[in-house]
Amino acid sequence: MSGSPAVVMRLVASAYCVAEKAGSIVRKVLHSGELGIVEKTGANDLQTLADRLAQQSICASLSKRFPKVTIIGEEDLPAEEVKEDLIENGQLEEILQMSCPSEYQELKEEELVVWVDPVDGTKEYTEGLLDNVTVLIGIAHGGKVVAGVINQPFYNYQLGPGAALGRTLWGMPGLGAFGFKLREVPGDRRIVTTTRSHSNKVVTDCVDAMEPHEVVRVGGAGNKIIQLIEGKASAYVFASPGCKKWDTCGPEAILQAVGGKLTDMHGNAYHYDANVKHMNSAGVLATLRNHDYYLRRVPQSVLQALNIPVPT
Repeated sequence: MSGSPAVVMRLVASAYCVAEKAGSIVRKVLHSGELGIVEKTGANDLQTLADRLAQQSICASLSKRFPKVTIIGEEDLPAEEVKEDLIENGQLEEILQMSCPSEYQELKEEELVVWVDPVDGTKEYTEGLLDNVTVLIGIAHGGKVVAGVINQPFYNYQLGPGAALGRTLWGMPGLGAFGFKLREVPGDRRIVTTTRSHSNKVVTDCVDAMEPHEVVRVGGAGNKIIQLIEGKASAYVFASPGCKKWDTCGPEAILQAVGGKLTDMHGNAYHYDANVKHMNSAGVLATLRNHDYYLRRVPQSVLQALNIPVPT
C-alpha cells in the first residue's frame, strides 16, 4: 500500500487495540472482586470501577494519538491525570494494511466523532452474566457511522479456567466486518432479541406484534447486534428511549458492513454528530435482513407512546 494510511484507518487500527486493552481492564476489575459499584439514576443504571477505568483508558489513549477527534464517552468523569498504565499506543497492523474505502480516504481528524461505551451491559457485569458484556467504540463522520469496534472481554468464559478469554469484532461499511463468522437465522424463523432488564408494556407489545417464533432477552446493545450477525436473532426490537448513541454507533457500523440496518421505530436513521442528543428516544429496531417487514409490524400505539408522528 503506497503512502501513509488514511486517518480513519489509523483511528480504527488504534481503536481495535484500545478496545482490547479496555477488555483486559474489565476482566482485571472483575477478578479483583472489588467492582466499586455506584448507582447513577437507579438500580438498573450502574457504574463500576471497570466503567471508569476502561473509559479513561479509551479516551486518553485515542486523544493522545488523535488530539483533534471529538470523543464522547458514556460516563461523566472528572478531569484528572490518567495513569500511564492505562494508555494503549498500539495499532493493529492488519487494519493499517487494508485499502480505505474511497469515500473515507480524505476524512480529516477534526471531522470525526468517536462514541464510547466502556462497559455495555454493566448491570449484567455485576450479576455475572458475562457473555452480555461488551466494550463499544463507534466512529462517525457527518452524522453517519463509519466504523465500529466491539470487544467481548469474557468471550469463551464458559470453557472454564485456562480458556483464552476475549475477542474483538470490527467493521466498516464499504470494507467489511471481521473477527466473527456471519450467520443468519433460517428464513422461516423469526427470533426477536430484546431487553432483559428495561421492559414495559410498550416494549412487550412491540415484540409481540412481530409474531416471533422465539424471544431472546439479553443485556447490552452490543451483545444484541452480535446475536443478529451470528444467526441467533433476526431482529433487535426495543421500543423504548433507554438506548444511547454510544450503545448503537459502533454496533451499527458493524451491522451495516454486513448489509444490516439499524433505525428508530419509524425507520429513521440515527445521527451521530457531536452535538446530537445522546438518547435514542424513538427506540431501536435493528435487523440483518428484511428490515421493512419488522417496520411494518410496529403498532401505531407504540409509535404514539414514543411520540413519533404517525403517518395519516
